[in-house]
Amino acid sequence: MSTLKPRERDAIVQALRAGVVPKQGLRHLQVGRVREIEELVRDIERIADGGAAIRFVIGEYGSGKTFFMNLIRLVALEKGLVVMYADLAPDRRLHASGGQARGLYAEMARNLATRTKSDGGALASVVERFVSQAQREAEQNDTPTGMVIRARLAHFEELTGGFDFAEVIRRYWEGHEAGDEELKSAALRWLRAEFATRTDARKALGVRTIVDDASVYDHLKLMSAFVRAAGYKGLLVGLDEMVNLFKLTSAQARNANYEQILRILNDVLQGSAENLGFLMGGTPEFLMNTRRGLYSYEALQSRLAENSFAREGLVDLSGPVMRLASLTPEDLFVLLHNIRAVMQHEDEMVPDAALEAFMAHCSERIGEAYFRTPRNTVTAFVNLLAVLQQNPGVAWSDLITGIEVRPDQGDDMSDVDETTGAAPPQGDDELVSFRL
Repeated sequence: MSTLKPRERDAIVQALRAGVVPKQGLRHLQVGRVREIEELVRDIERIADGGAAIRFVIGEYGSGKTFFMNLIRLVALEKGLVVMYADLAPDRRLHASGGQARGLYAEMARNLATRTKSDGGALASVVERFVSQAQREAEQNDTPTGMVIRARLAHFEELTGGFDFAEVIRRYWEGHEAGDEELKSAALRWLRAEFATRTDARKALGVRTIVDDASVYDHLKLMSAFVRAAGYKGLLVGLDEMVNLFKLTSAQARNANYEQILRILNDVLQGSAENLGFLMGGTPEFLMNTRRGLYSYEALQSRLAENSFAREGLVDLSGPVMRLASLTPEDLFVLLHNIRAVMQHEDEMVPDAALEAFMAHCSERIGEAYFRTPRNTVTAFVNLLAVLQQNPGVAWSDLITGIEVRPDQGDDMSDVDETTGAAPPQGDDELVSFRL
């Protein structure tokens, strides 16, 4: 195991105690799922090679979807890709007419990450890299920088929304040359989808369009072309908590979002997208529920259906849907071993017998769920080690039998009325009902 910095250690422990995925130090915890990781690495290489990829990462609540997606995000950064990622929420989704889709794009743009800025906030440095490369090329060829930038952005004008995108980049360069921080800031605000009206954008930058609800996917394609032009290998878009689409009140709103997913899926599978990949995380209910899930949209169901030959232990990881396999008990033992190494110094570590006794206790309490959805198991183990650290006189054997471990009760349908199929109102922007 590589050296663990104190800051990383604290972040890992705090995240695990809260039952969430740490943003850093994942390499110290990762176990199992080797084949799935190998398949996603192939996807990343395909994106870097000019292709496109899309994966729906499907797993139960607490099974490790977010951990897996964050791990792939870090691999993509190491491979030279740029990553944009966000969690969907009631006010952030792929399609809307009240600003929710623009809100999703703005969140992704704020979280844009590169290898040197893996925590996000890297948009300005990507634009700076593009400008500085153009300046170097201009110096080498003894031509004006503005001419080089225009030439590098010329092909953007063939893409939907590309003319104004290229104009905003040129305006950023003008601000860069003139030392006009206000102009540079306005250009970055436009790229981050922070302009709410076209009037404001025109006043600040002289462009007639903004990133709005209708143009989110087009701007993701523009961003993938731009990061390529800036010297990166491609763009990976990570969208977690897709179950928020499943919970939308209005069938019309759900179908509009599923239609957008279909558009992305078709573009990727037909080869229309370049240097662009998507990772979408959701639960089996989100995928397979025929009333509210992706399978309720017939065109998606036919494209995402499982391989009928992959039965009785046979797997097919090449399709767009990747179901996360359960961790084996051996994997979970290694995971607990890794957590112990993160939390305890070598001279105070609890013995392997404590790990085995803890796993046996979990198995008795919740059966196979302790390794199928390991989040609660991990949280309980972290709490156990924390008590042992702060109470040196207590023996681990005295604590294990008293540990309360429950199955993860996450449920897609928990806030959906089964009799009507409706969820509580969430401020949906679609027409739900109307009466004369």
